[in-house]
Amino acid sequence: MNTRALLSMPLLALCVLLHGCGGGGGSDGSSAAPPQQASAPVTASAPNTASAAAPASAPPPSSANTSVPQSTTPNVQTIRVTSTPTNTRNMLQTSVTICVPGTNTCQTIDNIQVDTGSHGLRVLASALSPSIALPLVAGSNQSAIVAECAVFGSGYTWGAVRTADVRLAGQVARSTSVQLIADSAASGAPQDCSQSGLPMLTASSLRGNGILGVGPFTADCGAGCAVSALPRWYYSCISSNCVASTLAVAQQVTNPVANFATDNNGVLIELPDVPDSGAATVTGTMTFGIGSQSNNLLGSATVLKSSSVSGYVTTDFGGSQYGSSFIDSGSNGVFFPSTTLARCGVWYCPSAPQTIAATIRSSSGAQSAVSFTVAQSTALFGTGNFAFDNLAGTASGFFDWGLPFFYGRRVFTALEGRATPAGPGPYYAF
Repeated sequence: MNTRALLSMPLLALCVLLHGCGGGGGSDGSSAAPPQQASAPVTASAPNTASAAAPASAPPPSSANTSVPQSTTPNVQTIRVTSTPTNTRNMLQTSVTICVPGTNTCQTIDNIQVDTGSHGLRVLASALSPSIALPLVAGSNQSAIVAECAVFGSGYTWGAVRTADVRLAGQVARSTSVQLIADSAASGAPQDCSQSGLPMLTASSLRGNGILGVGPFTADCGAGCAVSALPRWYYSCISSNCVASTLAVAQQVTNPVANFATDNNGVLIELPDVPDSGAATVTGTMTFGIGSQSNNLLGSATVLKSSSVSGYVTTDFGGSQYGSSFIDSGSNGVFFPSTTLARCGVWYCPSAPQTIAATIRSSSGAQSAVSFTVAQSTALFGTGNFAFDNLAGTASGFFDWGLPFFYGRRVFTALEGRATPAGPGPYYAF
């Protein structure tokens, strides 16, 4: 989920975070453990009301990274779903090049999750070579540094905020604030952060080397953190003493797309269809810009404006309306409430595939009917495949259109306030 949405939620919701999933957002789930470790839910962006649970531990990642080849088209980034060191299903990943600002001292980092439900680049410090010495963002005085607690559906990341040139395809986001997870420059997370669930400070707990947040907002917190020192956001740290602090929007962890010189108003993700039994590997594209090039035109896509505060749209399903709905490549299933579908842990596992009908709509009145299939999760996991368009799990009070929604579709995420042929974002279109 878009972490900025946390600012608009009741305080109680912020206080009931538990372990869940494996990327970014927040969870108050109490579901039983999934049937097998390899099938643990991942919601890099599930909201605070998520009910997906993660296993107590994940297998350690192998020493080999999964490198995603770079595209030769300047505004097209190759993305891929394939086997991962932690055997996580529906994990959309790419490779990101990070450079010391203004130099060609760079390193390409593999196994970076692509997440349309969060904002900004977060990379494990352990994945960076010591030669990539990124400048720290200064804190409230010359002796202080800025660190961030980012709360996700799976737990939290903690680390210093640094600046980097971020290169994706032929685009460069210059001097962009990023979070370096488990950075030695920032001591252990303060108590209010460490109580936010699973610490995602290693490749095994994060299920990769980082998260690339390309959601509908420019900065991960925005004006709220610029005017108020909010807990579980930004901190000014001197030695081991970290206190919640304000931070100007321009210095906050930033969606790199927003800092591109061109093609900077959103992204288009395209993934092919997969068979009912899944696929071992799926390769697709993330195209930067909306209506800025011949390869990112909206065409006949239905545009669904989302909340300018949370990024949410509404899903009508089963006679109920779920106003906390979002389209999120960082969730590895479609998560929604059901009183009729059989469950295997946190996953749905009907004895036969079930076709589900729902409608996604915006406050502007635009809407789109969507049907999808829910298959037996245990049968899917038994195939040994990694890409599924019919994997779904439980939720309470919200509708998370995760990665299965993206297969066979052209899905646009438009940035707030940026001009597009369909008007300014934030919106989704497909």
